[in-house]
Amino acid sequence: MDERCACAGCGEKQDFKALAPVLEKYGHVSGSMITILQKAQEIYGYLSMDCINYIAQKTGIKPAKIYGVATFYAQFRFKPIGKNLIMLCQGTACHVNGSKAIEEAICEFLGINDGETTEDKLFTLNNVACIGCCSLAPVMMVANADGDETYGNLTKDSVKEILAEIRARG
Repeated sequence: MDERCACAGCGEKQDFKALAPVLEKYGHVSGSMITILQKAQEIYGYLSMDCINYIAQKTGIKPAKIYGVATFYAQFRFKPIGKNLIMLCQGTACHVNGSKAIEEAICEFLGINDGETTEDKLFTLNNVACIGCCSLAPVMMVANADGDETYGNLTKDSVKEILAEIRARG
């Protein structure tokens, strides 16, 4: 396997050259698999099976073991995400303050459900256990290349306005 592999999910070539320095630094360090997977996800946005196989080849660790580690932790994704990752809090404070109604508004506005990505690859919705901004409940965080933005005290109308504004930015 070279530094380019066909991604089974989309048929495109995935370039693993950016992962080489990570594997050089951590590839033979005991207990560093989570760090390697985090860095790979940082670079590619998700962990493809080809990426997992590439890491296995370079580290000598069986792909099944790497996949087992990756699937154990909720932080790892196995599908590409949209340009804007919406993390909608479903913690106790948010739940009590209407996060389910906010989720319905997001799903209706974007035409997706939890864990899905819009066809234009602009948004992915993920419900999360807690963002840690209980005083702003209900709250969501939107992560993209420009950083993370937190939006609180959401209503059905305000969340649609926020999403429309983000969509307009492209």
